[in-house]
This record gives sequence, C-alpha cells and structure tokens, in this order.
Amino acid sequence: MADESKSFRLEVISPDRIFFEDMVDMVELRTTEGDIGILKGHIPLTAIVAPGIMKIKMAGGEKEAALHDGFIEILKDKVTVMAESCEWPEEIDINRANEAKIRAERRLKGADGEINESRAELSLRRALTRLELSSKYGK
Repeated sequence: MADESKSFRLEVISPDRIFFEDMVDMVELRTTEGDIGILKGHIPLTAIVAPGIMKIKMAGGEKEAALHDGFIEILKDKVTVMAESCEWPEEIDINRANEAKIRAERRLKGADGEINESRAELSLRRALTRLELSSKYGK
C-alpha cells in the first residue's frame, strides 16, 4: 500500500479500457514540451502527451508502459492521462512494431511531398517506443 502522505491517484484511460487506476508515488512521462516527473502536490497543469515510456512508481515497485499520444491533467491529488493508446511490455507485438518502424523509415526516406511527413515521424516514434520497452523486458 502506498504511503498516503506522498501518494496520489493516477488514472490512465484509453478509448478501449481503463489502462491503470491506483495510488502512486510518482509518474514520469514525455510531453510535447519534454519529459516530466509528477509527485503529489504538483502544480495544476494540462499538457499534450508525446509517444514515450511512462514510468509508474508505487510502494510495490515500478511499472513501465508504452504511452502513445494524448493529454494529461494534473491536479493537486489526482493525475489523469487520456491516452490514444497504452501498452504493457507483454502486450507489445514485436513483429508488428518492427514492420511499422520499417514502413515509417521507408516513407521518410522517400518523402517527396506525397506523404504526411509529421505522421510518418509520429509512427516511427511509436514503433521505437514499443521496441525500446519490449527489449528492456527481454521480449
């Protein structure tokens, strides 16, 4: 059980499920403005989430997940992440992530104005996040 004096409620919600909901001591994730670490009592803030690895620290240890796009709302004693998608390491399909990486790199290499370059870069970042997280957990 988390120490109530330093813990806060974290909710991570995706379109298809409540991904995570519990008391935590800290959460770290990437926003479009850079990486952020959140402790209880953080100033209220709303930010845009960028693809990256989200680290959740709680009394029972640490969990990590691939977090892809969304928004975060930070209140005094509650943090809500509304994510486009979020995956635990064991949920990642490595073959699919590798294929997505190759496709995105191919699109960017041959970028001649016919593709949406920012969308291809975002796809590449998502694939790299999935591959980085799955490799950390020996998948």
